[in-house]
Amino acid sequence: MRALDWIVLFAWLISLVSYGLYRGRGSNTVSKYLLAGKTMPWYAMGLSILATQASAITFISTTGQGYIDGMRFVQFYFGLPVAMVILCATAVPIFHRAKVYTAYEYLEQRFDAKTRALVSVVFLIQRGLAAGIGLYAPAVALSDVLGISDRVITVIIGALVVLYTASGGIKALTWADVQQMTMIFVALILSVIIMIHALPPGISFLDALHLAGASGRLNIVDPNLNWSDRYNLWSGLIGGGFLALAYFGCDQSQVQRYLTGRSIAQSRLSLLFNAIVKIPMQLFILFIGAMVFVLSLFVQAPMIFQPLEANHAAKLADWGPTKANYDRAFAQRRAAAYRFAEAARTAGPVSPTALNGLRKAQTDFSQSRQQGLHLVERLHGGATYDDTNYIFLSFVKTYLPVGLVGLVIGVIFSASMGSTSGEINSLATVSVVDIYRRYFVRNRGDRHYLWASRCFTVFWGAYAVAFAALGARGFGALIVRVNIVGSLFYGGMLGVFVLAFFFRHVRGTAAFWGVLAGEAAIFAVAGFTSVSFLWYNVVGCLVVVAVGLLVTAIQKKAAPAEVVGR
Repeated sequence: MRALDWIVLFAWLISLVSYGLYRGRGSNTVSKYLLAGKTMPWYAMGLSILATQASAITFISTTGQGYIDGMRFVQFYFGLPVAMVILCATAVPIFHRAKVYTAYEYLEQRFDAKTRALVSVVFLIQRGLAAGIGLYAPAVALSDVLGISDRVITVIIGALVVLYTASGGIKALTWADVQQMTMIFVALILSVIIMIHALPPGISFLDALHLAGASGRLNIVDPNLNWSDRYNLWSGLIGGGFLALAYFGCDQSQVQRYLTGRSIAQSRLSLLFNAIVKIPMQLFILFIGAMVFVLSLFVQAPMIFQPLEANHAAKLADWGPTKANYDRAFAQRRAAAYRFAEAARTAGPVSPTALNGLRKAQTDFSQSRQQGLHLVERLHGGATYDDTNYIFLSFVKTYLPVGLVGLVIGVIFSASMGSTSGEINSLATVSVVDIYRRYFVRNRGDRHYLWASRCFTVFWGAYAVAFAALGARGFGALIVRVNIVGSLFYGGMLGVFVLAFFFRHVRGTAAFWGVLAGEAAIFAVAGFTSVSFLWYNVVGCLVVVAVGLLVTAIQKKAAPAEVVGR
């Protein structure tokens, strides 16, 4: 980056942290620190919920998904609007009226202490893992762009996050998220404008759309039911719907957002805002990836997007022939793309000869690039290598003007800060409310638990940094990985809340065993079948409910009615 980029980057980060610290003033009680004193308006909660999802992974990996696999990833979110409506009718009023700090605190009111503790621990495990992965994503990005070790960058991000989160609590991070999301929208719009402007002479925006469609990058909906396919209409509507119900209804990082609302109505509006905005936003980000792909048809992209790995692979004896083959395949694909664009203008977008030529050239090109990736795999002992997370960064460095590069990198940086701050704040909340105050240090004053909340915030920030620096490497497409991690646990969490909300005769012991059985079922499906991860949420939820009902029925037969559920 150039001097102006560095100035823009640091100016943005300083303003973001300063604004968070400023808005977090007065968080001097547990209620204000963890729930902002229930004073937040709907738009702040809505943007904060969106920001927690729109992490650096969204920019780095979702755009890469659009480049590699097209826009069908958006089907992942098709169940989200329905889930939001359901949660507005159930979880929002129930949690607000229960006057709880965490979703799991409600489970003790409804069931018993052991069920609350079990689900709290499940949350701490899955969200702790997700926080580390989310923090690692921008470290990968900035290491490539800035030439700084990803571990150093991870520490810097973690320190900034802990600074304003530990100081101002959820109020600070919510208002920082509002500022962050505003800049994210600006960066996305500017990226699309620049891409359209960067199209080669003679290639219009309509030509780009035809090329993207012919290359399978605009394939939004796949109606075929395939249990092993991660992204189709049914896995998105059903599996994605169950995942959204669990994420927004059971994950404290999201529940805590709408628990800060001034009223039930304000909290409902924040979720409905996400129901409206989320799918268009993801489509827009995936479309950026598809347009980056179209640009790569005419301007040669690196055979290996990760520069450091490319430099290492270039020292191998096979590099020369492999690179030459890649160059020839690119030239043939570029010629086929020009022919297709010309045919689309004269004979219509569906010209069989031009279409078949483009697709064959794309197949040959993909094979030649795969040969390059195999060189990297050889360097790593045959382990599968995926450079999807570097694709968008290559576009940023190649096409964006000076100054704007620093802004986009700053947005990626702060996106990670926003999502990570929300995660460590929710982890600290559950640690204090559901574990520390419930089992270890009871009946202390508000000041003590406020101090404990800040200490746990620092602890979970340090944990996320350590996990990102040591354990999150080589994770392929991070947007996929973070959702797989969540899906291993969300089904069990969702199932117990379904029992709590809709099966009033089920008691604590039945719910407890239901969660254990649900998690066992999820890991069995993940370990011994090829079923896509989105279906884990359905399997886990249904098993929890079934086992909970079964244990309840057994209890009723084995004991008098007055002792059932003890």
